[in-house]
Amino acid sequence: MVMYADHETIPHAQRMRALRDKQADIAAKYPDDDEAQIAYAITLNTSADLKDKTYAQQTKGAAILEPMSVRLPQHPGVTHYLIHLYDYPATAQKGLDAANRYAKIAPAAPHAQHMPSHIYTRVGYWKESIVSNAASVKAAKSEKSVGNYLHAQDYMVYAHLQLAQDQQARAVIDDMIKETDFKVTVAAADYALAASPARFAIDRGDWDAASQLSVRPSGLNYAMAISHFARALGSARSGKPEAARADIQKLAELRDKLRDAKDNYWSQIVDIQHQVAVAWVLHSEGKYDEALKAMSAAADAEDLTEKHVVTPGPMAPARELYGSMLLDRGMAKEALVAFEATKAKEPNRFQGYAGAAKAADTLGDKAAARQNYQQLMALAANADTERREVAAAKTYLASN
Repeated sequence: MVMYADHETIPHAQRMRALRDKQADIAAKYPDDDEAQIAYAITLNTSADLKDKTYAQQTKGAAILEPMSVRLPQHPGVTHYLIHLYDYPATAQKGLDAANRYAKIAPAAPHAQHMPSHIYTRVGYWKESIVSNAASVKAAKSEKSVGNYLHAQDYMVYAHLQLAQDQQARAVIDDMIKETDFKVTVAAADYALAASPARFAIDRGDWDAASQLSVRPSGLNYAMAISHFARALGSARSGKPEAARADIQKLAELRDKLRDAKDNYWSQIVDIQHQVAVAWVLHSEGKYDEALKAMSAAADAEDLTEKHVVTPGPMAPARELYGSMLLDRGMAKEALVAFEATKAKEPNRFQGYAGAAKAADTLGDKAAARQNYQQLMALAANADTERREVAAAKTYLASN
């Protein structure tokens, strides 16, 4: 089997391309066999070069499955794989039909309940994501599938935070951290248990809390890196650059371990986290030009990546953090550009609107400030916490 042959020496990406080519041969040999076509379509996604922003392979896979989805609207594989093929910023809107159908096809399957939220997250449909994942959690808990329900809960936390529903996000996290019964590394579970507490601190700008996060031991180096990243960022942004250094060193160690293991994707993600943390330490030390240069480079690097299916998104988009740094330095024009770029790639994020509104207000662009503050207020219409950004929006809109 080409997927496993010589796995000790041949990189995973190369073996995935070999599998894709074999699946292509089978699909060509049996053009009327639906399962052969479906299997080929999904390998076009799993073997795609994530640096290819034309999404050529994913588009080809979707073109195979779209006619089948009309002919076989209840086929779970077709619908599931369409969601994966469209799970990218530039194409997510095309996946809404599959997302809206999938949960109804397999109502008792935890993963089928969760998968629509991949698209909902991409397009910023937070309420729909919460409903989708709540159903997934219920189904997963009934069959004691720890990876499935913690994964779904991480997506729920992300969505609640974008709606300023901090109390509800906290309640989900409190339920998550009770889960200690699994004895081995479960990728989605380990990731979620590290990511959700980090999100809760970072998305709310609670830098002191971020700096004090505990690091849960894991067999996954990239899961532990999340906690070290949050701690380093929190220390730097709460004026304790020296406290960040140990976590920055740990990020470098974890990145190097991932590189040694030939895990190109996660080593790159952890390297970006390292770059971001270093940039904010430089900023905290008053080395502003160096900090902005480092943060810009980190944002450029992240723009070349794609998010992994294990996560709804980064702890905070690097370009959004770059916008915050620019705004802090009084560079409102450049900050607005950064926030608008983030909004295009990761729509409907709370901090994206808040940052863009503040930058526009600083520039004296009343129309842009008002629009972004109105969008922020709409996003927080059912908030359970009065965040300072919402208070600022209310004050601005009352007087403008």
